[in-house]
Amino acid sequence: MTPHGARQGLDAEDLDVEEALALVNDGNGPSRPTGDPRPARREPDASPSDRATDAGHRAAAEQRHRATAWPEARTIAARAARSDAARRAPVSVGLGDALGLVLAAPLTALTDLPSFDTSAMDGWAVAGPGPWHVREEGVLAGSPAPAPLADGEAVRIATGARIPQDTTAVLRSEHGRTDGNGRLHPTREMQHGQDIRPRGQECRSGDQLLLAGAVVTPAVLGLAAAAGYDTVSAVPRPRVEVLVLGDELLTEGRPHDGLIRDALGPMLPPWLRALGAEVTAVRRLRDDAKALHKAITSSGADLIVTTGGTASGPVDHVHPTLRRIDAELLVDGVKVRPGHPMLLARVKDGQHLVGLPGNPLAAVSGLLTLAEPLLRTLAARGAPESYTLPLREAVHGHPYDTRLIPVGLRSDHAVPLHYNGPAMLRGIAAADALAVVPPGGTRAGQEAEVLDLPWATAGIGACFT
Repeated sequence: MTPHGARQGLDAEDLDVEEALALVNDGNGPSRPTGDPRPARREPDASPSDRATDAGHRAAAEQRHRATAWPEARTIAARAARSDAARRAPVSVGLGDALGLVLAAPLTALTDLPSFDTSAMDGWAVAGPGPWHVREEGVLAGSPAPAPLADGEAVRIATGARIPQDTTAVLRSEHGRTDGNGRLHPTREMQHGQDIRPRGQECRSGDQLLLAGAVVTPAVLGLAAAAGYDTVSAVPRPRVEVLVLGDELLTEGRPHDGLIRDALGPMLPPWLRALGAEVTAVRRLRDDAKALHKAITSSGADLIVTTGGTASGPVDHVHPTLRRIDAELLVDGVKVRPGHPMLLARVKDGQHLVGLPGNPLAAVSGLLTLAEPLLRTLAARGAPESYTLPLREAVHGHPYDTRLIPVGLRSDHAVPLHYNGPAMLRGIAAADALAVVPPGGTRAGQEAEVLDLPWATAGIGACFT
């Protein structure tokens, strides 16, 4: 078997409807025109293997007819989980675990910020006009409330320290000097209240700081902590279980004897985490219908992601298993290259399945086409704003299908990368994004929609937490 479910014989990924129909038409190529007076040529009965091949070709052709346009498939995936998202209960999450989640409730200040008058600079707190007599003791951040200042008095103060009562202003260290008698003089004009952060300058207790739906960024974590929070109410991460299918897959070492390394097992879990999911399990299954049925029906995940087995070969068990459990197919094939034989199904209320093609880059296409919009809905995240860039080179297009091409991003254009076949990862490994190439292709300099890869727009550490 070829990599990850691209079964022996013609691969559904590369088979057009017209090609498949021609192949299965009586087994003899193009049909004879109606009314042709020539007698039909009798062919020997097809062997079982020929009949199986013809059935596979016919199934591939039917799947091509059912395939959904790429933009529509993404819309269907985003809408599929709306009712599920509405039923998901918020969770209370410690600040250390909340990065990347979405607030389920407004963030309301639990205290004034700052909660007392504080010094904005290192220097002296002074009272009245100078020069000032300087107290011996200073005021540090975290110190108890200092004694009030009298007119003509100053005290050393650190940034963030509590301002003594009756302070007129803070004189910065670089703006003051002391004379031989130890008296402090300003070296430039001062303003009343200078370099003092008054209590409640940023907010008052009860003020709404952020609306529900805000994504928890590092800055939001800092704001929540400053406002008095130890935990936040957030939308829980969608739980995802990954099922890697295939008899031919190795988990270590070099490929040998017809066996290949599993590329999707190591790649998909961190990619799914970068899309906001909690990966609860990664299971490797042989090409066995009973094992697949048991794995799907016993899963408690919000989303099951399978790899391979979505075509119509003799060991492609995803479609038969979904029929057996009465799952609802929402998307059965997408008009996109690579990744045409992807699918989306509603297994039961609160649970969906995304079937990814087995070829690695085709699986990436399926991940961004179907899994990303669905996970985004479950996590209550807004859709990223779409944008376009001109392509530096012309890109050959498929006659009927959208193409997703790995590209590198420059300041004002995108550079198409090589090694972009369905089974290849070399191009996407060097990419910043995928360019969306419409049917028919694009000219050099033509604008194309760009899909950012998660780690290209955020720090690696933030993506994979």
